[in-house]
Amino acid sequence: MHNRDYLDLGQLFDHIFEATEEFANTFGDLGFDFRKSAEHRNYYSLYSFPPANIYMMPDKTIVFEFALAGYRDTQVSLEFSGDYMVLSAAEPEACANADQVIFFHRRLKLKEIPPQKYYVPEDKFDREQAKAVFRNGILKVTVPSREEVRNPGGMKIKIVSDED
Repeated sequence: MHNRDYLDLGQLFDHIFEATEEFANTFGDLGFDFRKSAEHRNYYSLYSFPPANIYMMPDKTIVFEFALAGYRDTQVSLEFSGDYMVLSAAEPEACANADQVIFFHRRLKLKEIPPQKYYVPEDKFDREQAKAVFRNGILKVTVPSREEVRNPGGMKIKIVSDED
């Protein structure tokens, strides 16, 4: 068998998308509009691992589904920091000796998940009501929308009439 290094395509595409956005921003400032409208902008990095679905329900609840087969709930860390939800996980014990094993076919890689950030702005989502359920290797995180958006466009200033 040949020992080959494989390219992490997800990470490569992240760099390509960043460069493309920089290009669009630079030329957009010169009068060319390459950018999509803000409502269709992708705020979520394309992490190659773990596979994830991110979607919004009709009631504006945002849902994250992470495929974490082989991990235990105690190995996964999930927290809010700033405007982001941060996911990370420790390496499962089953793959601790993976470097000593000869794989004939390998599609499932169980490895440590370094911190990954997912955009969940505090002013739009009620983080205190967030729920995370780990079932059958899928971590499903739901974060409901706030009833009232905090500071949607800043702070309202009351105008008082100075007439007598």
